[in-house]
Amino acid sequence: MYKSEFVKILFCLSLFLICSITQADIAGAEKNLSKISLPEGFKIEVFAEVPGARQMALGQSMGNVFVGTVGDKVYGISDKNKDRRADKVVTMMTGLKAPNGVAMHQGYLYVAENHRIVRYPGVGFSLELPWAEMGEVIYEGMPTSFHHGWRFIHFGPDNKLYVGVGAPCNVCEVNGMEGTIIRMDADGKNMEIFAHGVRNTVGFDFHPNTEVFHFTDNGVDTMGDRIPAGEFNAAKKAGMHFGFPWYAGGKSRHVDWKDKKVPVKVTFPIVEFEAHVAALGMMFYTGEMFPEQYLNDALVAQHGSWNRSDPAGYRIMRVKFDEKGNVKGKEVFADGWLINGEAWGRPVDILQLPDGSILVSDNYQGVIYRISYSQ
Repeated sequence: MYKSEFVKILFCLSLFLICSITQADIAGAEKNLSKISLPEGFKIEVFAEVPGARQMALGQSMGNVFVGTVGDKVYGISDKNKDRRADKVVTMMTGLKAPNGVAMHQGYLYVAENHRIVRYPGVGFSLELPWAEMGEVIYEGMPTSFHHGWRFIHFGPDNKLYVGVGAPCNVCEVNGMEGTIIRMDADGKNMEIFAHGVRNTVGFDFHPNTEVFHFTDNGVDTMGDRIPAGEFNAAKKAGMHFGFPWYAGGKSRHVDWKDKKVPVKVTFPIVEFEAHVAALGMMFYTGEMFPEQYLNDALVAQHGSWNRSDPAGYRIMRVKFDEKGNVKGKEVFADGWLINGEAWGRPVDILQLPDGSILVSDNYQGVIYRISYSQ
């Protein structure tokens, strides 16, 4: 056999194996969907396969979906026939530094890497452009620690870009913008610290009626199975402090910090979750597909615990609000990614589509689900 023929055979075999594994991953995820429990009338399907899928953003006009990761890639998903299933998944960018955060604003795609924020024009034209040549760095200088260095970003009703900057530790003194949420103009100018005492938020949104900023925050690790609480917070104005590091989560205090005087006025969570459930992406539901009682409620992805003797999380929670924007309860919306103490999936972020259905990213399975409702 000639060498060239041998190489061709190896290439074809490798391509076959890659395609087989891809199809097997999708098939495995779809097979497991029967394990997911949802309220009556709701349905879950696989929308796309995206390796390491985390934060998502919806493209304007064309309706493409952009997906960040904590590796080095950003993906774009097209659904040209609008059947709510991906037609194509494109690797738009590679060689980046943990581009977890993605957001769309006025025709630009914003990508938050560990150390900087870059915006890209023209994403409405094609997913397959020379993106590496088109990016404009609008902000750099964020802490480069990879401990809690995966940025989540979101534009507010004030047209400012909000960015989570986690603490570079489990529990420690923080400096500068560490352990905060910052915000800036759309061109990266006029950066300021919006909220202090935030250990690590990877999800936030604004209430549709009150426009109050709400965010998840993860408590300190290795304090036991039951403490500290996971947090769901409300920041009604700039400059508020949410407790870290003096408070480890909720009102619990770490042993190394319990005797230290708290020098600031602390705002405590409006909702407490179980310890270590790792609440990440969240969104307020504003669509028309779901039953009316879901309108303006928050859906929160719980990524799941890694340091509990009895695992918890691996689900989507619903936080219910009244008409004035006050919390009136919480309940499980979707679960089943954890079966008999073993997890097969990990929800990360939630995104609403124009038809009112929602997408849920799962970086463990490497897929994005779509949850819809029909009477």
